[in-house]
Formats: sequence, C-alpha cells, structure tokens
Amino acid sequence: MNFNRIQSGLFILGTVILASCGNSEKNAQQAGPPPPTPVTTSTVSEEDVTIVDTYPGVVVPLNEVELRAQVGGYITAIYVKDGQKVTKGQKLYEIDRTKYIAAQRSAQADLQMAKSNLAKAKKDAERYTKLSEQEAVAKQRVDYALTDLANAESQVAAAQANLANVNADLQRSVIVSPLSGTIGISQVKLGAFVSPGSTLINTVSTTNPIAVDISVNQRDIARFVKLQQNPSAMKDSVFTLEMQDKSVYPMSGRIVAIDRAVDPTAGTIKVRISYPNSNNSLLAGMTCNVKVLNRSEGRQLTIPYKAVTEQLGTYSVYVVGDSSKAQPVIVKLGSVMGDKVVVKDGLKKDDVIVSEGQQNVRPGAVVAPGPAK
Repeated sequence: MNFNRIQSGLFILGTVILASCGNSEKNAQQAGPPPPTPVTTSTVSEEDVTIVDTYPGVVVPLNEVELRAQVGGYITAIYVKDGQKVTKGQKLYEIDRTKYIAAQRSAQADLQMAKSNLAKAKKDAERYTKLSEQEAVAKQRVDYALTDLANAESQVAAAQANLANVNADLQRSVIVSPLSGTIGISQVKLGAFVSPGSTLINTVSTTNPIAVDISVNQRDIARFVKLQQNPSAMKDSVFTLEMQDKSVYPMSGRIVAIDRAVDPTAGTIKVRISYPNSNNSLLAGMTCNVKVLNRSEGRQLTIPYKAVTEQLGTYSVYVVGDSSKAQPVIVKLGSVMGDKVVVKDGLKKDDVIVSEGQQNVRPGAVVAPGPAK
C-alpha cells in the first residue's frame, strides 16, 4: 500500500515539472527576440592618404656658450637679470679689477723705462760708431754699445708683451656676452669668488631660430640627406612639430645638420631640424614629436581605428548588413593616420561598420545605430 502511494506522488511531481517547463517555453515565446544592441556606426570612406613618420625630439639651441671666468677674483657687479635678452658684446659681469688695474700701471711704467733705456742705448751706439770711424775709440767699446742696444730692444719687446697680457687680464675682468640670445639663471651671486676656467657663471644661448634633435634609423639616412638638399622642404611643411598638449607648432622646419656618424649601439643617427622661434614658445630642453611626411599612397579606404578588434594577431570589424545584423569580418590593415587606419582588404567603400560598442555585439546580433559617444 505504501508503494502505491509513492508511485502516485512521483506521478503528480512529474506532472508539475512538465507543466512548469511548458509554461517557461510559452513565456519565452511570448517575450520575443532580444532588443537590438545600441552601437555607433561609421561608413567606410575613401580619401587621399599620406604616410607621416613620427620621431620623438628634444628642443636644443643652435648656439650655446657657457660663461666661465678667465681671471680670478670676486664678483663686484652683475649687469643683467636672469633670463634677460642680451646682445653680443653686452656687459654681463664684472670681477674685482683693482689688482688688474695696478698691474696695468706697473706694466706701463716698465715699458716706459725700457723705452728710455733703448733711447739711451741708441745714442751710445751711434756715438761710439762715429768715434770708431775716426779711430778715436776702441772697437771693443763699439761692440759693447751695440750689445747694449740689442738688449734694450729686447727689454722693450718683453715689456710690450707683458703689458698686452696685463691689458688682456683687465679686459677679461669684465665678462661680455659672446652672442645675441637669452641668458640663463646666474650660478654666482654678487661677492662670490670665481676661479679662472673652472667656475661656471652662466649660460647664453640663441633662441631664434632654435632646433629640434631627432634620432633616425640608419636605413633612412639617404632619404633625410635628400630632404636636407631639398630647398622646398620647409615650404612643403615636411617637418612639423606636435607639442605635448597635442597642439601643432605653426612654423615648419628644415634640416640644418646630420651627424657625422651612426650610433653603433642604437643604429641611429642624429638629425637637427631648425625652426623659427620669434615668440619664444620653444624652449631648450622641451620634448615634442616631429612629424615627417614620408610618401603618398593615393586614395585608400579608411576607417576609425577604434572600430578594429584584435585577437591573436588577427584584426576584425563588425559589418552591419541590410537587416541591421552585425557580422565580424577579418580585415588587413595598412598605415595608421592619427585616429584612422587604412584598410587594405576585407571591406569596400560605403560599408557600414560598428565603430563604438562592438564589445557588446555578438555575431549575427541585431544592432541599433545611435549617435557617437
């Protein structure tokens, strides 16, 4: 009797389960297909494509000179402010001139004395020479007079050389700008002691024009040599600058120098490009990107780079068909141009692709194009 009750219970449970499954299937049929996936779409376009190579660069002055003292002493005057514009020959610093002025006066006195001795030696030589012609004096005495004259002439020459050195030291006690440009922040203060040849006082560099150094692979040396010889490279904006804030520098540059040798460790060579800098917006030490026009590939198919999905080295995009269903298509990519990329194979002009939201799309899913985010 208990066995019959168990059978009855199992029968009722099975009936309940079947009824529940039937209701679930019925509810699913009533719910209908899933809603379209919202995405942003783009149309495959065709446009002129020019390849642009990007090189990281560093801004450097075309001319830069370190100011070091050539004579020793204490700084007694500073004639410029830090960061000031200076011109060639302008007074910048002064070193205590007291001992150099005294040395100049002493050298001038020594020269005057040497000239006086020379004048006396000349008169003696002339006098004894005339007496010797009259046989009124021994020939040996004439020789002595001529020797004294030669010594006096040597003393004058030595005194003149000493005076020139002293004058040079006095002149070096005033430090002037070797070129026109901008002076940096002073490395010494008023009253500081400077040693000749070792103390760095300041640095002066030119600012207009200014240059950017880039490192170029050795396989591209021939191309850059041709660009250096091309007079229209600057006019054609072959070299443009992209700043750190992604803005583009308004002036174009030209190659002014290619280094003499390749760096064997990196396989690159340094190329220096000059740019006008009248408004001083380029400062030495700044980093930027140099955009170099390479070649034109004519009209090519392009799509937004963000539409591309990469997996294990294979690139694909979702193409939207007539029924608004998205299907993945494998594509072959070409050159990247900013936020776009060239498509070599897999798409045709006017194809509609998913450019945003493809991570939510499944193959064959219906999509609903919407505005770009």
